[in-house]
Amino acid sequence: MRCIDPKLGAAIAALACLAGCSTPPPAKAPAPAPVARVPAPAAVPVPPANRNISQATNEKAYRHDGARAIYAAYPDSIYKGKLPPLLYAIAVVETELDANGNVRDVRMVRAPSHAPEVTAKIRELIRKASPLPAPARMGATKYTDVWLFDKSGKFQLDTLTEGQL
Repeated sequence: MRCIDPKLGAAIAALACLAGCSTPPPAKAPAPAPVARVPAPAAVPVPPANRNISQATNEKAYRHDGARAIYAAYPDSIYKGKLPPLLYAIAVVETELDANGNVRDVRMVRAPSHAPEVTAKIRELIRKASPLPAPARMGATKYTDVWLFDKSGKFQLDTLTEGQL
């Protein structure tokens, strides 16, 4: 039988003792519970900025921009040519706009009492055409125009009228 050198034996014993005294490796932390993914809330749509901008500096100048925008919105409702001598209805309308051209209010200065459907139609046409050109140089504004209706239901605005026969 072979004898182990006492110094070597002592070294082995010391290593064995240290191996037994060492701290065990840290236990792995438990994996976190899966987090339920909540879908992000849908982005609130931002209305596009009004790209149609008026450079008018007063109500009279703005009337032309407003009238052109209404004509562009309803090309099939515009009476072409000179209006007949007797019109079905005439209304004087004041339209109030915010600085972006959104219609805030439509007020009848003079409404055709015999044709209340025309009053309702004018309000609807103006509101649906909104936003009108943004009055960039005036800020929020009011402007007045005269609506001229033929018995066919087609109209002209006094600002852009072709006249009467």
